[in-house]
Amino acid sequence: MESRTTRSPKREVVVIGGGYAGVMAANRLAKRDDVAVSLINPRPAFVERILLHQLIARTDDAVTDYREVLNERVRLVVDSVTRIDAVARRLTLAGGAAVGYDYLVYAVGSHSGIRGTSVSGAAEHAYPVTSLEEGERLGAVLDATPALAPVTVVGAGPSGIEVATELAETGRSVTLVCGDVLGPYLHPRGRRSVAGRMAALGVTVVQGPGATVTAVTADAVGLSDGRTLPSAVTVWTAGFGVPDLARRSGLSTDVDGRLLTDETLTSVDDERIVAAGDSAAPSDLPLRMSCQAAMPLGARAADTVLSRISGEQPGTLNEVFAGQCISLGRQAGIFQFAHRYDEAIWFHVGGRPGASLKAYVVNGTVEHLVGEARKPGSYRLHRVSGGPRRQQRLEARGAAAQTVPR
Repeated sequence: MESRTTRSPKREVVVIGGGYAGVMAANRLAKRDDVAVSLINPRPAFVERILLHQLIARTDDAVTDYREVLNERVRLVVDSVTRIDAVARRLTLAGGAAVGYDYLVYAVGSHSGIRGTSVSGAAEHAYPVTSLEEGERLGAVLDATPALAPVTVVGAGPSGIEVATELAETGRSVTLVCGDVLGPYLHPRGRRSVAGRMAALGVTVVQGPGATVTAVTADAVGLSDGRTLPSAVTVWTAGFGVPDLARRSGLSTDVDGRLLTDETLTSVDDERIVAAGDSAAPSDLPLRMSCQAAMPLGARAADTVLSRISGEQPGTLNEVFAGQCISLGRQAGIFQFAHRYDEAIWFHVGGRPGASLKAYVVNGTVEHLVGEARKPGSYRLHRVSGGPRRQQRLEARGAAAQTVPR
C-alpha cells in the first residue's frame, strides 16, 4: 500500500480486523467511489467463529473464502497491525510496511480469557478455542486422544455448551464445569431444556458452590471445593479478552482493553478512529460479545465514517437483540428469545427445531455479509430500535456520577 503522502486523492479508510464487524464495515464503506477501502487481517480467509466448535469436532471447517463475503473494491492486506500512530494517521504492520489512513475502523475482535487468567496451569495445559489456529490445534489434539479419554470443558456460556455437546455427540466422555450456573444468560426454562439435552448426551455438568476451577494440570482439573476431575484434554471457554493494540498505541480503553468511544462509536481521543465489534466500548457500556452485536456495530461504524466524510452528524448506537442461539450437537439446539434490550424471556425453541433455527441464523449471518458485499448500504438491522433501555442506563450512570462526592 502506498504511503499517506503519495497515495491517490481518494479518502483512505483502513479497517483493522476481518471478522464479522470488520467485513461488514469494509463492505459498507465501498458504497462510495471516492473512498478507497483496505481491510487488514492476519489470515487470508474469513473465519466463521460461531462454527469453531464444529471445527474441533470435524463437522465443519469454519472457513469461508473472502471472495465470497468481501466487496471486490475492498483491498485485502494479509498482515497484522503492531502500532497505531493517531497523530500521523499511520499504521505499522508486522511485515514492516507502514500504512497511512484518513479514517480508521478498529475491529480487532476478542480472544480467550485464558491469557489473563490467574488459574494455576490453565495457560500451559488448557486449550482455548476462539481463533482458527486454536481450533485447529485443539482438533489435532483430540484426534490424537483416545475416544473414551475424559474431556473437561471449562465455562458454561454458549461456547462451552456448544463445545461440550458437539464432542459428546461424537461419543466423547465430557464434563462441563460451569462455575455458579449453566448458561447464565438463559431463562430458567431454557436452561432446563439445555440441561435435558446434555443429560441425554451423557455430559456431566458440574455447577454451584465449589465448582470453580482453581488449577489445571496435564491430566486433571482441580476445583475450589477440593475435588479433582480427571481430564486428558481440558478446553477453556471461560472469560474473554481483547488485543492490546489500542492500549499499546496510547489510545483510551476500558479496563478490559476495549477502545473507548462515544455513542457514534468514535474514539474519545480522535474523531478519525471508530471502533466496532468486541473491541469497542461505547460510552464504557460495551454490548454482549456476539456476531449479533458485531455486524450492526460494523455497519454503524461505517456509517459514522461516511457521515464525517460528507460533513454530516453521525447517528448514535441503538442496538436491538433477538436472543441467543446455541447448538447442542448436530441434532438439537436452542434459540432463547429475549427482550430487544437483551434480557432473556421464558420463550425458547429447542430440540430439532432449535437446531434448524440455529443453522438458519448461522447461514443468515454469512448471507448478511454477502448481501452487503454485493450491494453496499443495503444492510438495515443496525437501524432497528433497541428501545429506550440503553439511554436510560446512560442517564442513570450520569446521575449516579453527579452524586459522588468530589
